[in-house]
Amino acid sequence: MKLSDSDALPADPLEEEGRYVIVLKIGGNELDDEAFLFGLVQAVKSLQRDGKSPIIVHGGGKTIADFQKRLGLETRFIEGLRVTDEDSLDVAEMVLSGLMNKRIVRRCVNEDVRAIGISGVDDGTVFVEKMWHPLGDLGRVGEVQDVETGLLTTLLEAGIVPVISPISVGAYDGLSYNVNADHVAAAIAAAMRAIKLIFISNVPGVLIAGRVVRGITADQCEEWIAEGSISGGMVPKVRSAVDAVRRGVTQAVITNLAGVQEDGGTSIIGTAG
Repeated sequence: MKLSDSDALPADPLEEEGRYVIVLKIGGNELDDEAFLFGLVQAVKSLQRDGKSPIIVHGGGKTIADFQKRLGLETRFIEGLRVTDEDSLDVAEMVLSGLMNKRIVRRCVNEDVRAIGISGVDDGTVFVEKMWHPLGDLGRVGEVQDVETGLLTTLLEAGIVPVISPISVGAYDGLSYNVNADHVAAAIAAAMRAIKLIFISNVPGVLIAGRVVRGITADQCEEWIAEGSISGGMVPKVRSAVDAVRRGVTQAVITNLAGVQEDGGTSIIGTAG
């Protein structure tokens, strides 16, 4: 049945302007490297010159662990997920939404890129529920339930790069939660109808037999995870990439900073056929 004008899907103002959203997810380990930050901002500027609208989502796990140690707090994990009690949540929020977030924004501003640092809490951008795990209580760790795009769209329309900490707000209790930054990046990319989500890693892409694979379908990713060809820290990145493309993101890419600038890395696309 043909849609009437009144039934048509609302137009995306960014698409109407010919500007397309690209989400860049960066890990916390790279944020201690000034050369990396300089290269990141140059990549952002290049994307903007090409008519793209970048959004940056960042982590900061290593620095959180460093501050926990300084404060005498124990760092615990359950199957790779950080256990976040009340004290640890305070540290995570200070590090992610403060120190690490402003480090990126400051570098952007110093290189004449307009940027604003926010977290998922701001304007209720990312709503979560407490994440439950069969092996134990993760504390204040959240699982993304919804993304409100209003603030992000307003910033992008003004030519401002949102730099997003993954600290988010509880949908039912209004508390702050620590959330995996890969999951936040995937959810934001899907909600913003991004044409590309790029996970910037310290490796050039997904390595199979020592070589970067240029393209993988979502189904192939799961097969290679099951057989152990994809393992370790690459597994959550690949699964977040698969989740993003299944939610409508055109393309998810895992690469390093050089790959962003050279359009390299490994692309994850929807199931073939």
